[in-house]
Amino acid sequence: MSRQPLPQPVLDPKKRSKVTVDPDHPLWGFFRQDKKALSTPEEANAFGRPWAVEELRHKSWEDLHSLWWVCCRERNIVATQEYERKRLKAGYGDAENKERFRVVKQTQKAIKHALTERYYAFEEARRVAVTDHEVDLNAEPGTQAYKPLYSDEVLMEEEDPSKAQ
Repeated sequence: MSRQPLPQPVLDPKKRSKVTVDPDHPLWGFFRQDKKALSTPEEANAFGRPWAVEELRHKSWEDLHSLWWVCCRERNIVATQEYERKRLKAGYGDAENKERFRVVKQTQKAIKHALTERYYAFEEARRVAVTDHEVDLNAEPGTQAYKPLYSDEVLMEEEDPSKAQ
């Protein structure tokens, strides 16, 4: 225990010191751009549909990575607004928030699905490459890993024997 007295709260607003907050502080990520704790029902209801797996299959790894973190940020915002709504007993916006949360979660499931498909496709290609004599999986970086047994000229000669002479 400390022998120092506890600080007393400053109740007079004129005597309180002004606290400046960095506008780029990371905790602002839990709020919308306007930095309001709660959205109106109209604002909360203004969102789109979830991404489909078919759409995400065409996206790059970087795009999927960025979209995943956008979804994480959106889930944090929805959770912050839900907490504030309960704390303030606002009585509105619960249905809109639940629907938005469902859409974001569905998008994240679709991202996982697309990435899982890529993983299985990669593993299947690797499994086939292990048994393929033309693929050297132990090739040094910068060297050619695919070494065809026949060149294009040999294949053309096999297709048309008259050109071999």
